[in-house]
Amino acid sequence: MKKILLHSCCAVCMAYPVEKLKNEGYEPVVYFYNPNIYPESEYDRRLSELKNYCKKIGCEYIIGEYESSKWYEVIRGLELEPEKGFRCSRCFELRLTQTAKVARELGIGYFTTTLTVSPHKNSEQIFNIAKRIQDEYGLIFLFENFKKSNGFLRTMELSKQNNFYRQQYCGCEYSIRK
Repeated sequence: MKKILLHSCCAVCMAYPVEKLKNEGYEPVVYFYNPNIYPESEYDRRLSELKNYCKKIGCEYIIGEYESSKWYEVIRGLELEPEKGFRCSRCFELRLTQTAKVARELGIGYFTTTLTVSPHKNSEQIFNIAKRIQDEYGLIFLFENFKKSNGFLRTMELSKQNNFYRQQYCGCEYSIRK
């Protein structure tokens, strides 16, 4: 089995991609790096849910630093951007770059993200960013649009089966206002 570092924002979005990747012969290692999540109590809640589910299914996980000040620095001046705009691109770039760094440090040649499972995210926007990052780090990004082929439906089924906490916004304070 090939190890793959799977960037994840929460247990809800992670459950189906982990299932799919395992079925495709990968050994996913979940990486929780989300300095965008606001407030910190929300971050803690999502992290706790993710850790509990990883333990339940026997999936290795890694917790990145909660670097909210770094995130605010990266998106400075973009606070009024709409969802799916340039602020989101900068956020995706920060999180996927960090995922690639960790993958390279661990000797894992593949990485991907659960962000594409959400119908509220533009997968092409994510893929364009990931292409640059994979080339820069000499890794292979798995260009998987997890929402396709009923992926989002399966995500919701797993969420319900596991009684996951389901947040009502993407994660950053600016997505709350939407």
